Parts: sequence; C-alpha cells; structure tokens
Amino acid sequence: MKIEVYNQKGEVIEEVNLPQEIFGLNFNNDLVYQVYKSLLSNQRKPIAFTKDRSEVRGGGKKPWAQKGTGRARHGSIRSPIWKGGGVTFGPRQKEENLKKKVNRKMKKASVKIVLSQKLKDKEIKIIDKFELKEIKTKEFFKVLQQIFKRDITKSILVLLDNKEQNLKRALKNIPRVEITNVSDVNILNLLNNKFVMLSKETLATLEKQLA
Repeated sequence: MKIEVYNQKGEVIEEVNLPQEIFGLNFNNDLVYQVYKSLLSNQRKPIAFTKDRSEVRGGGKKPWAQKGTGRARHGSIRSPIWKGGGVTFGPRQKEENLKKKVNRKMKKASVKIVLSQKLKDKEIKIIDKFELKEIKTKEFFKVLQQIFKRDITKSILVLLDNKEQNLKRALKNIPRVEITNVSDVNILNLLNNKFVMLSKETLATLEKQLA
C-alpha cells in the first residue's frame, strides 16, 4: 500500500509504502463501536447528585405530636414527601463507577481499523517534515492551506512526535485543528476529525507503536 508524501508547498515529492497489517484492515463496526463507547464512558465526570433523608439539613425534632392534632403523623421534615426533604431514588452518580474496561489489543485494533478506513477515504496526509521559519500560527496555517486547499475548512487532527512538541504553540490557535501526541492517539480523536496529518518521522513512530 502506498501513500503520497507532500512538502510544505503542497507538492507531491514521493510515495511511501504502508504496512498492510496496520493500514489495510477491513472495517469492524462492532469493535469500533464498543471501544468508542468505552472511551466516552471513561471521560464522563458524574456531577448529578441528590441527598437522601439522612443528608438533608434539619429535621431533628418531630414536627408535631404523634396523636391529638388531627393531622397525619410525621416523624421528620426530612421525609421525601416533605418539601425540602430528601429525594427517593435520585441520581447519586458520585458513588457510581461509569468506567468501562477494554483491553489493549482491542484499543490497538480499533485504531488500525479507523486508520485503514481513513486511508481508503484519502483522509490521511503525510508531510515530509515540519520546517517553519518561525514557530507562529500564521506560518503553520500557510502550510495547512497548501496541503488541504479547499478542505482547510474541515476538522484536522495533527499527530506530533516527541521531537515536534514545540509546534503545539503554532497550532493551538488554529480553528478546527486538534493536536495530539502520537503516543496518545485513539479512535475518539480519529473519528471526531475529518483528516489526519503527520510527518514521515511521526508515521514511523506510529507504525512501531501499532506493530
């Protein structure tokens, strides 16, 4: 399998071979869905929380005598049937574990499957190397314009190697561009962006990582 490599002017300068076992897989909808849902669940931050009758304030004294008043008997104003009382069966997600476990093989396989599909859809762009005169947003935006042209309005995921971390400063203010370290790539950021862009050096790191 081959893919074109661009220079910073948007010109195709060569083609590189991609391993079939990483970029030539068929799409497995069930696996991708399972991993995607688990990653979303692991990102959830439970905030909905209600107090039961033992946690609301007040209610230490019996509202009125058990008998003789003509009214219904009550033992505490913290009862769920009172206004301001505790809540019965309300959300208590601070005590709930929403995380779902997926093994490493499944996560790695899902990344390969999504990358394979993006390659088929011509949504992966390889650049020879990143060489900016200055680490500035406008300089990197010019590079993106040359490579993506009309597709510059689409969302782009830029994968960076450890040696390229200084480029984050030039990328973080460009709209619809997400920056991710190649070691942290998962199907959430792959599926949430239309295109994937990386250098040849980062591509080599990604292949070692997924091998």
